[in-house]
Amino acid sequence: MKVSDAMTAQVVTATPQTTITEVAKTMARIESGAVPVVADGKVVGLITDRDIVIRVVAEDGSASQPVSAVMSETVETCQEDDNLADAAAAMASRQIRRLVVLNEAGGLAGILSLGDIATDYGAKVVGQTLEEISQAPATH
Repeated sequence: MKVSDAMTAQVVTATPQTTITEVAKTMARIESGAVPVVADGKVVGLITDRDIVIRVVAEDGSASQPVSAVMSETVETCQEDDNLADAAAAMASRQIRRLVVLNEAGGLAGILSLGDIATDYGAKVVGQTLEEISQAPATH
């Protein structure tokens, strides 16, 4: 099974200039804690509810600032043609709950979450992936 078979293809995005308030309202409306930030057709970041709490609320920041000031610029991605089992394994090894899915041209194709995998791939894999995500990272 391919990532494209399980991912959420209809994704709401923000631009780097979108304000924290606007993106927070969007998150509430679509019931999602993560919104990709897109500029010139490319994903340039990901803004999460955690980013807002840690980088705005906890630091007494302004909700009127642009998401580019607080978004995560390092975005974990996969390709829409990737094998779903490989994507689930990557999520487990990186200890993340979602991957931004890119098309051949490098543009946004969707988002793959643990919920998507649970629906289309089985609770067993999700349980195993969540268990690996939740484990403390190995120290070197």
